Amino acid sequence: MIRVILADDQTLVRAGFRSILHTEPDMAVVAEATTGTEAVRLTAEHRPDVVLMDIRMPEWDGLEATRRIVSDQRLDAVRIVVLTTFEQDDYLYGAIRAGASGFLVKDMEPTELIHCVRVVARGDALLAPSVTRRLIADVAARKAVPPPAAELASLTARETEIMDLVAAGMSNEEIASCLAISHATAKTHVSRILSKLGLRDRAQLVVWAYESGRIQPGWLR
Repeated sequence: MIRVILADDQTLVRAGFRSILHTEPDMAVVAEATTGTEAVRLTAEHRPDVVLMDIRMPEWDGLEATRRIVSDQRLDAVRIVVLTTFEQDDYLYGAIRAGASGFLVKDMEPTELIHCVRVVARGDALLAPSVTRRLIADVAARKAVPPPAAELASLTARETEIMDLVAAGMSNEEIASCLAISHATAKTHVSRILSKLGLRDRAQLVVWAYESGRIQPGWLR
């Protein structure tokens, strides 16, 4: 069962998300928050798999609430999807750097929301395609900073290869097929890479790879 917390100050928005998720037999909404402060408290109390976090809320906003949850080592397994009405770049970059595993706009289709929750719950990252394109275009336009030699040196040749494939947009299944390895092996490699680089998930790895110049424009499909 995928346990979800809804954090949004609008009652109708929460009700809509709740009705969508409750139709799925493998999902359950375990709590609802109306402020960022409440979202942090309820997350610590319930330790859900996924938090759907509105970007604009009273008291702490969604970004501050996300930062506080991510910084709590007891909540390391919690994944956060930031939701907003606007695809504003400041929100996007802030969400990823705060540690969010996904960023979606609220006008998504119900099937997209359900897919997002499942993807993030299993440990992958998810960004709306339009958001990903803008993120990559913006980051790629900046002057690349060489990746820290010590961090790259800590990776094996195979891990470096897989890191580049992850940053180029491949899923674990695609990596396994490309390299003729099992899905479990690919997943293990990705986990080790994230740990060695001190990154939370694949979304942060994509940004790290572009900002460091490891991946060039046009690689991500």
